[in-house]
Amino acid sequence: MYIRKSTRTYKGKTYTNYLLVESIQTPKGPRQRTICSLGSLEPGPVEDWLGLAHKLESALRGQGSLPESSEELKSWAEKARQSSSRSDCGRSGSTITVATDDIDMEQAREAGPEHVGHQLWRQLGLNPILQRAGLSHRACMLTEVMTLNRLIAPSSEHAMPDWIRRTALADILGQDFSRLEDEALYRNLDRLHPNREHIERELAEKEKTLFNLDDSVYLYDLTSTYFEGQAKANPQAKRGYSRDQRPDCKQVVVGLVLDRDGFSKAHEIFDGNIQDRRSLDQMLDVLEKRTGKRVGGTVIVDRGMAFDENLEQIRKRGLHYLTAGRQAERNQWLDELENDTGWEQIHRTPSPRNPFQKKTRVEIKRQQKGNVVYILCRSEGREEKDRAIREKQETKMIADLTKLQQRVAKGRLKDENKIQRSIGRLQERYPRVARYYEISYDGDDKNLSWKELADKKAIAKKLDGSYVLKTDRQDLTADEIWRTYILLTRVEDAFRDLKSPLMERPIFHHLQHRTQTHIFLCVLAYHLLTAIEHRFLQAGIHTSWATIRDQLRTHQVVTIVLPEDQHGRVLKIRKATIPEPEHRLIYETLRIPAEVMRPVKTWYQTERSDEKNLK
Repeated sequence: MYIRKSTRTYKGKTYTNYLLVESIQTPKGPRQRTICSLGSLEPGPVEDWLGLAHKLESALRGQGSLPESSEELKSWAEKARQSSSRSDCGRSGSTITVATDDIDMEQAREAGPEHVGHQLWRQLGLNPILQRAGLSHRACMLTEVMTLNRLIAPSSEHAMPDWIRRTALADILGQDFSRLEDEALYRNLDRLHPNREHIERELAEKEKTLFNLDDSVYLYDLTSTYFEGQAKANPQAKRGYSRDQRPDCKQVVVGLVLDRDGFSKAHEIFDGNIQDRRSLDQMLDVLEKRTGKRVGGTVIVDRGMAFDENLEQIRKRGLHYLTAGRQAERNQWLDELENDTGWEQIHRTPSPRNPFQKKTRVEIKRQQKGNVVYILCRSEGREEKDRAIREKQETKMIADLTKLQQRVAKGRLKDENKIQRSIGRLQERYPRVARYYEISYDGDDKNLSWKELADKKAIAKKLDGSYVLKTDRQDLTADEIWRTYILLTRVEDAFRDLKSPLMERPIFHHLQHRTQTHIFLCVLAYHLLTAIEHRFLQAGIHTSWATIRDQLRTHQVVTIVLPEDQHGRVLKIRKATIPEPEHRLIYETLRIPAEVMRPVKTWYQTERSDEKNLK
């Protein structure tokens, strides 16, 4: 606080007034606020005004006496106190006498992660997008809290209302969630389901503009998500190849398309037993609906979708392809893979999080066959991995063949057709190693046997650590092709995010439309997660949402209880704690305000005061 002199001329006469003012911080910058007027008092020399202002501030804050002060100073303080009380100075009840021993705090609620999630929700313009899709204000609000739950502390719709009440979401959103029940959240899933395509399309366009994204590269891959229970009411829930190592559970397959920066462009839910190659054409249709026709873009897929029919599906849409060659194509380049001439080494920089990281050696060689560019690759790290996978599969296949041989020898399996089908199933289960074993069944001797094909096994050993990339892009160097294909690992990272911090699995919904909307909410939460991590990457900070979330948990909203000493009333102030330096750094990096909420003041009359008034 300080004293400011104010003059005004009226009818040729100058009037002087002295004001006690303070500086406050507003959204538009620092501003001066008048505490009270001191009238025409002469406060003495200008150099003494600051000390006088401090003493008057002490008086206004409830200090009972002003030591070493003149009677005149005490009268000024009393006048300032009375003037402040009379004019209220725009902040009623800001000065009270408090019983300090009874000061308390209550209803502490986590606010940091929720504040970040809410602000990113606003930055992405999700409420207007939902409203244009036809959702009401309440539906938009419920969709936001359900998405924030996936982002911060994933739980079922049944447990979600209790989680919402344990956080500061009510303070941040200005909503009363005291009566929120899970049935409202289930109904909101039903409202969201028919609007998923519209929301995803507009959101992808908003992110492209907001973050200046490049949509010339599309990364496509699939993962599976399993159910708890039989999910009989969901026709898409089937048993198939489980990426979660849960072949005992029914599942659905999730297809996801990302751009080169990791932002989701489209997703689709497939039957749980679909083959990767059968999903591509449908996914390309979905991508075109979400983003429009993008002629000249490049679609990157793994070798599970590298069949000729898949590549033709990509080309007929005016798109380019980049994929890993299948096993037969790799075998065709065995001589070139063994030839040590013409290789160039990829320069790989260590991770910014680990500057002492040692990257494995990767070498590449460019080859051309017709209109297709092939990139032969040799990797030290992959050689060890390929050998371990091959030996593990070989051990398992031999063990299963031995069990089948014993069943046949003991007469437990006699039908030759069933025996041949069992052999076929083993070959399907272990395709990596079954090709260099010859398995036969002699019906006369009732004997099952197998023989190792040494030449084919030797080829397999030579190919450990090698792989082949192919593309119809003629304008890229070998280094650019390799680095572009490696972007596909971002889809794997996205699946890890969906399954770990966002807890997409397991699925407890058994209705098809609710299962699909559950996954859609996880994708919405992934949009927020990607935007948060992208902001940090733009600032040169390599971190993860999980780390940011844990750092923000200590920023909370609390209620401060201030019992008034004289009148027996209680003032409760609901406000956020002061953000710590690490909180401020996060908010500044994400370009969001540090203020979680505006303080809310509420007066309560205590029972002691009521009894006194009755007497």
